[in-house]
Amino acid sequence: MTAVEVRLVRADEHVPAGRLVVSAYVALAGAHMSGGYEHELADVARRADEAEVLVAMEDARLLGCVTFVPDRSNRWAEEVEDGEASIRMLAVDPAVQRRGTGRALLDACIVRARAGGQQAVFLHSTPWMTVAQRLYLQAGFVRVPGRDWFPRRCGAADRLPARPVRRSYGPPSAQTSIGRWFEPIRTGRDGQ
Repeated sequence: MTAVEVRLVRADEHVPAGRLVVSAYVALAGAHMSGGYEHELADVARRADEAEVLVAMEDARLLGCVTFVPDRSNRWAEEVEDGEASIRMLAVDPAVQRRGTGRALLDACIVRARAGGQQAVFLHSTPWMTVAQRLYLQAGFVRVPGRDWFPRRCGAADRLPARPVRRSYGPPSAQTSIGRWFEPIRTGRDGQ
């Protein structure tokens, strides 16, 4: 097995990356594909034009995709505050999940945020994204319940549960060191 390469998406990869994102979301249980969301997920070309879309590749095979939102001024920012970058639509091909691809994409976004001078990375997740939530927690993200939000309720979305469907994850609370949030991943036997 070769190493996973994470890089910016190329124009000729927009359509297959969009298909991958849709297939990963369709594979989830839950009421998250209503209101035309499938079309938004598939539109990688638009996201690549307005934000930064990263892909994970192994040889010539597309394994995963994520939209990196560099700061709160970006049109893809949702509930992002000053000093924060954001991650949207992290998706891994269901056939290759649990092999580290999601972590590689997440780590690449953290590196980009750090390089851009951001103090934290913020994201939203839904209750049925339990695998992704484990990934976020393992990477050091903490849940920020005060930033949970409710979707607009109309049409098919009326079938959504009454509780918030977006769970927010971000930097540790003010009582915890922000430095821990962007601590480099340590490798090697001595923890360095």
